[in-house]
Amino acid sequence: MRFAALAVILFVALPVSVYGQAPSDQVPSSFVTNLNPHALHTKLAAAGGGVLGGRSNASVLGVDSIVNWSSYFYFPGVDSNGFPQFTWQYTMAGNAPFGQGGEDEEEETTRIGAPVIPVNLDLRNFDGTPRFVNGKRLFSDATRFVTPVLNSPVFSNTFYTSSNEPTQFTDAVQRAEFFHQSDDQWHTLLRPRVGPARTLTLIRGTYRFALNADGSCCRYVLIDINTFINGLFPATAADTTTPVGAAENAGDIRTRDISTFLFPNAFLYFNGDPTQCCVIGFHTYDLEPGGATNGFREKRYVLNYSAWISPGIFRDATFGDISALSHEMAETFNDPFVNNAVPWWLSPNGNCQNNLETGDVIEGLPNAQFPIVLNGSTWHPQNEAILQWFAGVTPSSAISHAYSYPDTNVLTSASVSQQAGCTAPL
Repeated sequence: MRFAALAVILFVALPVSVYGQAPSDQVPSSFVTNLNPHALHTKLAAAGGGVLGGRSNASVLGVDSIVNWSSYFYFPGVDSNGFPQFTWQYTMAGNAPFGQGGEDEEEETTRIGAPVIPVNLDLRNFDGTPRFVNGKRLFSDATRFVTPVLNSPVFSNTFYTSSNEPTQFTDAVQRAEFFHQSDDQWHTLLRPRVGPARTLTLIRGTYRFALNADGSCCRYVLIDINTFINGLFPATAADTTTPVGAAENAGDIRTRDISTFLFPNAFLYFNGDPTQCCVIGFHTYDLEPGGATNGFREKRYVLNYSAWISPGIFRDATFGDISALSHEMAETFNDPFVNNAVPWWLSPNGNCQNNLETGDVIEGLPNAQFPIVLNGSTWHPQNEAILQWFAGVTPSSAISHAYSYPDTNVLTSASVSQQAGCTAPL
């Protein structure tokens, strides 16, 4: 599956322009301060008070991908075409929480491989040659953020109210959703490993950049979203020229993994206009054909692009480090194949959607992040809306009757089902 291509702006640096005035595609560090950082709001919803189903419909058939389970809820709503719908199917990562009944933790714990692939940015001139500004190469190294990410709550354990023992952020959110339906031993855990770094090469004209205070590359890089997607995903199964294609063909990521492609302060803009910024992450899967070795099942490489966000880039001081990664990983757990349709919802931040995108409901709100102190640092994962909010369950059947987690006070009531496009409440 190809997404969209990433276009980069590079220029041929002449001695006078390099050491004289700033190049035309260099932006000040403050350029994005007041812009809106957000995840990519997909339009892939297929096809609620909400009553949650209490059993699993097993996993998605005919695909070679991560372990998953499916269930449903009842809630009056309308589908993408405005037609009434009452039953809503959903698929989540891991194994079902219902009636596990295992005698020990190992029987009820699902462990999913979670490779982290750092992707460096190589900013080039129009003719493809390496680009220098003020005598310094425009090359942004992503590998320096790998260790911090591994030490963060996404992959390291800490305490949450939804678990009797320290666990990872995404597991804690899932446990909060099914707190009264699962056993204490039910967990879905990520097993991180670090893959070889890959490089995304961008040609001048498809990116903007801001330098660090010392003149080095880069405080951040702004990238045309179409260029980015086309540069990230392979055109064919055998394509090794893109980061995703190279990682797939080398075996660095597998269909049974949830893979992270970690970028260094790389933010995406639309329509060739850097002020239409900033996408800081999305989750999806790369679709490739199967063969005799996997029973001719289609291959779904579940993955996310997430930007590491250095402090102070955006106006919100709490928005940084793993805010994007936590958002995308939690959404992957709740909607791994990006097709969980729900009744149309209008969230407090103004987003209008009809998919089970748990982070989109809360992003941008004053209390969107949930600071966690762990491994000597303060991290800023994002609070997530949980299933009961989308399903209109009143009162909520989640932990503490909550609609959001870890901060149970971000959302205080369930979603109100909307007409298609949120033109009015249903």
